[in-house]
Amino acid sequence: MGDLPAHIGIIMDGNGRWAKLRGLPRIEGHRCGEESIMVTVRACARLGVKYLSLFAFSTENWERPEEEVAFLVGMSRDMLRRRLDEFMSLGVRMRHLGRRDGIPDHILAWFDLAEKATAANEGLTLCINFNYGGRGEILDAAARLAGNARREEIMPEELDEELVKSEFYFPGLPDIDLLIRTAGEMRISNFMLWHCANSYIHVSPVLWPDFREPHLKEAIDHYKRISEESESDF
Repeated sequence: MGDLPAHIGIIMDGNGRWAKLRGLPRIEGHRCGEESIMVTVRACARLGVKYLSLFAFSTENWERPEEEVAFLVGMSRDMLRRRLDEFMSLGVRMRHLGRRDGIPDHILAWFDLAEKATAANEGLTLCINFNYGGRGEILDAAARLAGNARREEIMPEELDEELVKSEFYFPGLPDIDLLIRTAGEMRISNFMLWHCANSYIHVSPVLWPDFREPHLKEAIDHYKRISEESESDF
């Protein structure tokens, strides 16, 4: 079998449908999705995955109903508060990816605290993509590069992929090897567009609150098979 993917990205879809099937409010789907996050983090840490990026809240999610937005924003803070000790015991290093503008200060404070507290950990790097958009990340990088060029800190002819990546939210983050999307949807939904340029994609029919370690292992096994087959074609 092929190698383990170094970087896994997950579009955690299906929380609303999971709740609707059970006659529950949408926020209950998000609430139950927290355990799926923890199961996945524990499994990736144990298996030796180096990076895990989770699409927690997109720049478009602000348009959702006010009650749902308030819950999602608060849930991110509460999860960090409840789970930080476990992340430390797992050796997980945390990073926030996304625009800081628009996120309440008390939420940003928890993201910053989690990053600082886990900075020395050497296990899985967990990226929480919150207030994140793939196009936005590229635009923000382009704007910073334009400012650098205007100040003559760089010359236009120096521009290359490495220079663009140096202005991303997490400059050292490698490309995604395996992209998983749950709930059967076949869309990237503006998630880490640059990093997904050469990703293998695994679409799972499982709704996110039901996603467990066997489903993760199925995706990883799929990745190993297809990456091995691709290598044999050369």
